[in-house]
Amino acid sequence: MLEIKKQTFSDMFSVYLDKRMVKILLLGSISGFPWVLIGSSLSLWLKEDGLSRSTIGWAGLIFSVYAFNYLWAPLIDRIQIPFLTKKIGHRRGWIVLMQILILISLLLWSIVNPTENLTLVILVGLIIAIASATQDITVDALRIEQIGENEGKSMAAGAAMAVVGWWSGYKLGGVLSLFSAEHLQNLGFENYWQLTFLILGVLVILMNIGLMFVDETIYSKKQNAHEEADKIILNKFGKENIFARSISWIGGTISGPVVSFFKKNGFSIAIGVLGFIFLFKIGEAFLGRMSIIFYKEIGFSKSDIAIYSKTLGWITTVIFTLLGGLFVIRSGVLKAMFLAGIIMASTNLLFSLLAWSGKSEILFAIAVIFDDMAAAFATVAFVAFISLLVDRNYTATQYALLASIGTAGRTTLASSSGALVDWLNGDWGIFFVLTALMVIPSLIILWIMKDKLKLSEK
Repeated sequence: MLEIKKQTFSDMFSVYLDKRMVKILLLGSISGFPWVLIGSSLSLWLKEDGLSRSTIGWAGLIFSVYAFNYLWAPLIDRIQIPFLTKKIGHRRGWIVLMQILILISLLLWSIVNPTENLTLVILVGLIIAIASATQDITVDALRIEQIGENEGKSMAAGAAMAVVGWWSGYKLGGVLSLFSAEHLQNLGFENYWQLTFLILGVLVILMNIGLMFVDETIYSKKQNAHEEADKIILNKFGKENIFARSISWIGGTISGPVVSFFKKNGFSIAIGVLGFIFLFKIGEAFLGRMSIIFYKEIGFSKSDIAIYSKTLGWITTVIFTLLGGLFVIRSGVLKAMFLAGIIMASTNLLFSLLAWSGKSEILFAIAVIFDDMAAAFATVAFVAFISLLVDRNYTATQYALLASIGTAGRTTLASSSGALVDWLNGDWGIFFVLTALMVIPSLIILWIMKDKLKLSEK
């Protein structure tokens, strides 16, 4: 099992100077950017076209795709993309293919109107979600494979840089989206959101250019592990033929990562880990799904949201993600998880205060700063936690499985966030109180299994 050793702060910070961290930063940005498209941009686009909160909330069901990407992760771990794999590598080939799909989807969004064809808008959003969830499988695998198995300190730092990258792609993409939309709107363009999506498409192209500078390593050990899993199933047939080889390949591809995870961690610990991951960020997701709608309803403009929620939030996220990475290195993942859960619950209450006090730029800034601080701290601990559990023979599949289970809790349940606000008759204060309470069950599970987790800390 990987170990995280306690270091002096100067030693710990030096790990961020590793050139691999810049590559991980880019990978995180590629992963985070699509969430701008199907998150805040889509939500505000639908809001400004007159659709209800409930409709916008239920539209968020497209995020549930992220909860199920582990189903096809084994195939992505093994199937090669014609032409692209030979030219740029297995991992990068998959990422580029998905980026092309996202770019085509943006072009489609640029020519449709949600009030006239909501179904098509949501369908294109679903395509973006599927492409994004699929590329995440490969992005996470490529990110983990940048770091050696026994580099615990670098793994924690890499987790921090991945989170910084994710939020950079999400926040800065959001700034570009909101400022572009408002500027085009002020210029008198009625289709300002459609034009904005074309601008965002340029960013997709630039990210793909940067991707070509990320190294990809081929692991023969991983290939051997896959083949061994195939042989175990193939031997059950007694004789080798096309049918037997096909079944063994499919069976080994699907069962190998799952069997490895439960064998490595033990059944009870594995179940506890899955339960914790599912529940940990539900409250954050409920808040995140409705936050931009709340900002709009309380009276903030798109520029206000861009400045406070995106730009200011990004700066806060970067700082506290890096500090969170150092905390994980020094104190360990488990302590970081408990602290992050408590901070997440506490900061959600600041939005209740903002809701009850009315529009206040000072309270808005304070709420955003502390919320992003909590989210950054929680995410870096969460990513490091999952990364330490992954078997390198099944990097993409196991990480996708764990991450998608976490996403399942955030997306499937949080899709009812708009309906919950409506049920509360628009009482945003009570809504945010409820989001604060949602973290408690996960912390209880973590407390119960904390002494049984095989995470060694020095």
